[in-house]
Amino acid sequence: MSDFSRRGATFRLLAALALYVSAVFPHARAYPAQEIRRSETLAPGIEHLEIRRGDLTDDPERDRWIIHVLLLDPRCSRLVLARAMDEVVGAETTSSLAARHGALAAVNGGYFRTTGTYRGEPTGLLVMERKVLSEPLGRRTALAISNAGERTRLASARFEVKAEVLVEGQKTYPVSGFNRPREENELIVFTPEFHRTTLTGPDGLEAVIEEGRIVTVSDGAGSQPIPGRGYVLSADGAARQWARDHLRAGIRIEIRSKITADPPLPFAADFIVGGGPLLVTGGKAATAAEAEQFDPDFIQKRHPRTAAGIRGDGIIVLVTVDGRQPKKSVGMTIQELAVLMTELGCVEAINLDGGGSTAMAINGRVVNNPSDATGERPVSDALLVFPRK
Repeated sequence: MSDFSRRGATFRLLAALALYVSAVFPHARAYPAQEIRRSETLAPGIEHLEIRRGDLTDDPERDRWIIHVLLLDPRCSRLVLARAMDEVVGAETTSSLAARHGALAAVNGGYFRTTGTYRGEPTGLLVMERKVLSEPLGRRTALAISNAGERTRLASARFEVKAEVLVEGQKTYPVSGFNRPREENELIVFTPEFHRTTLTGPDGLEAVIEEGRIVTVSDGAGSQPIPGRGYVLSADGAARQWARDHLRAGIRIEIRSKITADPPLPFAADFIVGGGPLLVTGGKAATAAEAEQFDPDFIQKRHPRTAAGIRGDGIIVLVTVDGRQPKKSVGMTIQELAVLMTELGCVEAINLDGGGSTAMAINGRVVNNPSDATGERPVSDALLVFPRK
């Protein structure tokens, strides 16, 4: 395989890869295959690699892939999770997020709600600056990032968040979730990062808390303003009745939360973004995608994909694979993506949001081919790459 640490623009043509392609990608048809690789140095320790693989004609009956890879020396780069519109709810394209924050490069991040009032709300764990903004979805794998010290570090794990409301230091009630639509019998916490208001309907009770004390309790009002130095508790059903019984203006209140990781993180994470399934662990392709409760079609069919991983030498690997475009790139199954990440040297890797969300931007320009007919899709968050000063 090529030397990923090589700098400068290079072109490489590898012919007669039919046996290799059919072994790595079992869906591929048997025909003479090619591979072209082009690499460019974006900044010291930050490299972009483009791989065109398979039948490089435009025959729609044959398989081909367009793969973009960012290789980041963790001592020369920082990886930052940025939210669309700088809120928990809302959507913005990856390239816009990168341009707005002055990032050198970016890829799309985690899964999110694509329609409705809460469009952009993450469907999975979201931790920013060590604050929980969205709880995990089941036991799906998430990506943790730390920029502390002299290097950027990544790790994947399954997380659990437990939170409760503590009233006057004594009475407690479990928190159901953060910054998302309130469902039956739930108690939801809305933080200032969510939006100006809770965007809820009038069928619940909401308590506005500022600087540790309840300011107002509104039963049946809906969509209360969220104070910059506080939060809102939004309750339905049994939680609403508990709130009626225990919450009054002026009393002290606090939220206690605890995050646990399996396996435990080797560092304190600055950011955590939900993804899944796990692709690579211990240098080998993972085989338990079904355990993370993804739809079989999502796992077994070819789609555009985005992934993040880390090599044995510490190099961070960000990947996009174009798909749903037979004349350009057919996409990959989760198994094929896992094999690709091991081929790129990853000892650990995780799948991120894909499909029409898959995007890679470099210097403000989208370098891959998003699959939506309308072009690049607005997403909820993105992983931004910056040179480390």
